[in-house]
Order: sequence, then structure tokens, then C-alpha cells
Amino acid sequence: MIKKLGLLAVSAALLCGLSASAEGFSVAVVDVPAVVNASAQVQALKKEQQIKAQEIIKFIEKARKDVASITDTKKKQAAEEKYNKELTAKKEKMDADYATKLQALDKSISQQITDKAKADGYSVVLSKNVVLYGGQDITAEIVKIVK
Repeated sequence: MIKKLGLLAVSAALLCGLSASAEGFSVAVVDVPAVVNASAQVQALKKEQQIKAQEIIKFIEKARKDVASITDTKKKQAAEEKYNKELTAKKEKMDADYATKLQALDKSISQQITDKAKADGYSVVLSKNVVLYGGQDITAEIVKIVK
């Protein structure tokens, strides 16, 4: 019973504190997927990944032709192992580069949202998909910045 009263008291204090500090408190919302899809940097990264994927496909096709032309079983197996190692190395490098660039883009977009929110005097920015009602939608403004 004492714990319940203590919890109620804390809850009431928080509510009073929030309502008292709500003056000057403003919330913005951003449709993050829309911002990411509109980003010129993200579009460039997607194109770069497509080009790298095509290069890997060409590598695989060349490797298959080379392996198919080998008649000796041991040499064929050695060539397959060599090409598999090369393919794995290429794919790991491509994935690592992509992850690094994607992380940098995420940080950049987050910083642009933060900068815009601070410039416009917002106290909090939330992802639009977690807000049921309210908040000033600044998605269009952010999209203009990232294009």
C-alpha cells in the first residue's frame, strides 16, 4: 500500500512538473523513411551498390566459364576454391564499405534533423510513425535539406 501511494505521489509530481514546464515545449515529428528515400546521398549509395553488385555478377560468370573449361578434376576443384575465396573477399569488402557509408549517412541525416530542430526551437523531435497525434511535421523541410 505504501509503495502504491509513493508511486501515485511520484506520478502526480511528474504530471505537475510536465504541465508546468510545457510552456515553451514544442514537439516536431519527422517521417524518417521519407527523408531517407529522398536523400541524394542515399540514392547515390544505392546506385554505387548496384554497380558493385553487377561487378560481382560479372566476376561469378567469368569464374563459372573458367571452371567449366578445366577438365582436370583437381585443377577444377582448386580453381573453384580460389574463386570462392575471391568472391567471399569481394562480398565482405563490399558489405563492409556499404555498412560504413550507411552509418555515416545515418549520422548525417540525424545531424541535419537535429540542426533544423534546434534552429526552429523544437524541444523534441520524434519519428512520425511513433506519434499517434500531434507534433509539428517538419518532414518536407528536412527533405529539402537532404536532396
